[in-house]
Amino acid sequence: MLSIFKESRWLIVILTILVANQALGHGMSEAEKQAIIEGGNLRYILIGSTHMLSGYDHLAFVFGIIFFLTRFKDIVKYITAFTVGHSITLIYATFNAIQVNYFLIDAVIALSVCYIAFTNLDGFKKYLNIKAPNMMAMIFGLGLIHGLGLSTRLQQLPLSEDNLLMNIISFNIGIEIGQISALAVMLVLIAAFRKSHAFKSFAKASNVFLIIAGGYLFLMQMHGYEHVANAEEFTNVETTRQVVQKDETISNAGWKDTITITIPVRGDTEYKLYLAKGATFEYTWQTDGENLFYDFHGEPVGDTTGFFKSFEKDTNNQASGSQTAPFEGAHGWYWKNNTRSPVTITLKVRGDYQRKDLNNVKQNSTQEQKPSLSIHDSIDSL
Repeated sequence: MLSIFKESRWLIVILTILVANQALGHGMSEAEKQAIIEGGNLRYILIGSTHMLSGYDHLAFVFGIIFFLTRFKDIVKYITAFTVGHSITLIYATFNAIQVNYFLIDAVIALSVCYIAFTNLDGFKKYLNIKAPNMMAMIFGLGLIHGLGLSTRLQQLPLSEDNLLMNIISFNIGIEIGQISALAVMLVLIAAFRKSHAFKSFAKASNVFLIIAGGYLFLMQMHGYEHVANAEEFTNVETTRQVVQKDETISNAGWKDTITITIPVRGDTEYKLYLAKGATFEYTWQTDGENLFYDFHGEPVGDTTGFFKSFEKDTNNQASGSQTAPFEGAHGWYWKNNTRSPVTITLKVRGDYQRKDLNNVKQNSTQEQKPSLSIHDSIDSL
């Protein structure tokens, strides 16, 4: 046992880092979100590549697959099965807006790491006295689950409705580039270590630690699912609806206008107020549960160049604040719904403005706003 520990000290360090990240390998930074929001298939490729290289559970699974493979033909065969599996669900689920809570998906992915390591240790025969399931079929099936996890993450970002398939394919190409890069490094390290007399001990220690790491990641994901650790990202729809109703009861007083806006599946809309330069207004809006991409921006009156100034971009289910108009013109929001169900927004505003949807005619202050037909080209092309 002591020799195993000595031969695998570097692996302990790596896996300690792995579990310390608490299964956040799929997470995307704000900089990554902004890059993909601004568009371009090359950026989707870059985001996919860096996303895969930071996906510790995916990399651990690939590491387990190739551990005992010595022939190039076998490596290609098994990695292809995994690639085809996760590509199918990544494309299909994203294209059809199929979303699953990714705490649960990541928990299953963590178990897949345990499974592949248990198989490498010949656990089915040694401990269960049964024949192991067909490895090719299992890798393909687990690849489908990994792809669903990738899709769930990708759908947190705004995707172009007109160029949706190419966005997804570009992201997937990036995933494969990242996977191949990581795989090349793994193969070099394993090939070099395979020549050592201690490889057998190293192999056993590596797969035992993969099981421990996968088990720890599974527990962390289930803890996150139960306690909703990151509430701003993983919003429970029913809870949010209750909060919205409570907030409306408390804060309806004092708002000049309350506007209800419904955005269809995969749809988008824009809502604008007209302000003079230096005029100030306050706002708050909430959805009925789902996160939306939004761009809060302004457009100068009389401009014919397509210029607009963004004040805030994000993906969330609510926002509030105040704005002083830097120029005379239209100020408001663009929302994009990438979910698989219609989303209703309740917007409340007060201040020195005119409502463009009323064409400056005084009407009932609570009404449903129809989607705008003239969404700003620069935003609509996301």
